[in-house]
Amino acid sequence: MELPERFANLPDYTWPRLRALLDSHLPGGEVVNLAIGEPRHAFPEFVSETISAHAEDFGRYPPNHGSPELLSAIAGWIERRFGVALDENRLMVLNGTREGLFSASVALCPEAKGGRRPFVLIPNPFYQAYMTGALAAGADPVFLPATRETGFLPDLDAIDRDVLERTAAFYFCSPANPQGAVASRDYWKVVLALAERHDFRVFADECYSEIWRSERPVGALEVAAEMDSDPERLFVFHSLSKRSNLPGLRSGFVAGGAKGIAEIRQLRSYAGAPLPGPVQRASARVWDDEKHVEASRQRYVRKYEMADRIFDGVDGYVSPPAGFFLWLPVQDGEDAALSLWRESGVRVLPGAYLASGRNGANPGVGYIRVAMVADEPELERGLEELRNRLCM
Repeated sequence: MELPERFANLPDYTWPRLRALLDSHLPGGEVVNLAIGEPRHAFPEFVSETISAHAEDFGRYPPNHGSPELLSAIAGWIERRFGVALDENRLMVLNGTREGLFSASVALCPEAKGGRRPFVLIPNPFYQAYMTGALAAGADPVFLPATRETGFLPDLDAIDRDVLERTAAFYFCSPANPQGAVASRDYWKVVLALAERHDFRVFADECYSEIWRSERPVGALEVAAEMDSDPERLFVFHSLSKRSNLPGLRSGFVAGGAKGIAEIRQLRSYAGAPLPGPVQRASARVWDDEKHVEASRQRYVRKYEMADRIFDGVDGYVSPPAGFFLWLPVQDGEDAALSLWRESGVRVLPGAYLASGRNGANPGVGYIRVAMVADEPELERGLEELRNRLCM
């Protein structure tokens, strides 16, 4: 059996590709895994306590769209963080943001726009759920280069008007994965104005918004509120995975217009998997707590400082303002990743695995992505190996 034609040209997923590249070779030293963006900072102790205290909820079907307590906690966090008050009918709890990012296209993208197959705009590099969501909706992905020359964000002025007229949705990530670039207030205003002018939706992936160095990233919701934008234009995705170091909890949410949220909810009723009840109870407590978020952020600040010290003077090094990745220039990402693994045991991700060459050159070929998630001594050893072994 083969995949349907619309999925026939999908490359192997990122992690099987990395295993195929590296795992037939022995590591050249003690393994330091800086490839996967899996946070390792401590999550709040009350998470386990809350799940255990409400374990009986595993014996009941959970609320599909989110319990009233969890939706209330999410709404409270949005108001504190972004200054925007949302009714619960503008929210839906997600089983991780990947579920929501994928299903948003399926639920909200039309089959045609102007009598033609629609486009979905995607920054390049990108999170793979954007592309597969577009393909599942019957749309054509259009990859927008996000390179050093464009400030690691798509150049909005370079998008052809005919492309915009066929666009049904624009996936956009700020802070960006993998480069850590942050969209300014003015940038968001242009994105939302384009969506209004050309009649498309914006799917804003903000899962790294709480990991920043010196300036808290502006959120799309607050800019939309300032502009009095049509709420049906914008759908914003957040997660506890990065904010609260809980990738295994699979807990996130989407916020947007009530009509669009109702359509995503309807699809979820047929095809989705709601969060278990104990997880929803724990998630509500996590959204209400900021102490652990600030403690984790301060650790990342120290890691940024460590990276800046180690890569001081290295040509092409860019210190990220947010997120927890380094996007390091190399001659060839695959060669660099394999060499690092064989010579030192440091495991990193070739940048090409996060990007596409469909609309031109693959902008990730000359990069590796380094996740600054390890404990500080382990991370320092890994970064020192990178500095000493790679000619950048």
